[in-house]
Amino acid sequence: MSTVTIFSAPKPFLDPHIKIIQRNAVRSWKNLGTDVEVFLIGDEPGISQTAGELKVRHLPGVEVNQQGTPLVSSIFSLARQASSAELLLYLNADILLLPDTLAIIREVGKLRDEFLLVGRRWDLDISREIDFSSDWAPDIRLRTKDHGLLRTYTAMDYFIFPRHLYQEIPPFAIGRAGWDNWMIFHAMEQNLPVIDLTPTLMIVHQNHDYRHLPNGEAHYDLVESHQNVELAGGISKLYDLLDVNLMYRGGRIQPIRPSLKRFLRWLERIVTPDQPVGLRWSVTRIVRRTRRIFFKNR
Repeated sequence: MSTVTIFSAPKPFLDPHIKIIQRNAVRSWKNLGTDVEVFLIGDEPGISQTAGELKVRHLPGVEVNQQGTPLVSSIFSLARQASSAELLLYLNADILLLPDTLAIIREVGKLRDEFLLVGRRWDLDISREIDFSSDWAPDIRLRTKDHGLLRTYTAMDYFIFPRHLYQEIPPFAIGRAGWDNWMIFHAMEQNLPVIDLTPTLMIVHQNHDYRHLPNGEAHYDLVESHQNVELAGGISKLYDLLDVNLMYRGGRIQPIRPSLKRFLRWLERIVTPDQPVGLRWSVTRIVRRTRRIFFKNR
């Protein structure tokens, strides 16, 4: 039986650069060893062929919305049904996992039975296939520290949790805004420990453009993103890592220290309405703008 099931819903393997970085990602997951099983979920062009070449499992038949975008609920359900592991790890298909990932997950698992593990990503430009037959990880780690960028508290590209959690998920569109924020909100509403792994676990996002989306623009203003927000229950439910109060560092789960940045985020969360209208929304924008001016990516 595997320790962790890693699953993702890749983009089509058509664009040459997307193909390279997604193959890099999947091979990094397989590189974690026999204690992980890897599922590629969906019916996009090239997924089945790539799964066969890289010797991972392909799960077709994912449900989609009217625009043809796979649904998060279906992706998670397919993974759970096929999984033999007690822990599930969803992540975006352009994320490299370094060799210490599994050990860190196990360490946290010894301390808590119930949790949602999340963290910020590092961005790095990668344009070639990685040679996984070599000692590849130290070079990637060094390049990331020297030339990469640790993204903001909204850059959440992975979620790790026991398999019995998240069995009921709204029909969010994958790859659009809002659903990842709901994952944190839902866990906190259920009084589950949400633990930020950023201080300990480095995950590397391989940069890419947005040619796969309408007009080549980021997904934030797409109709499906607005639909995701509605499904989440409104903008007041869009939590991020500034709302998390635990972190894993030095082998311990410990509280995150209060700070002005987190106080402003707490104040913003208190005043945020479900819909972006009215006086409360105006106050929300002022608080949010103040926080971002003072702290930017910090």
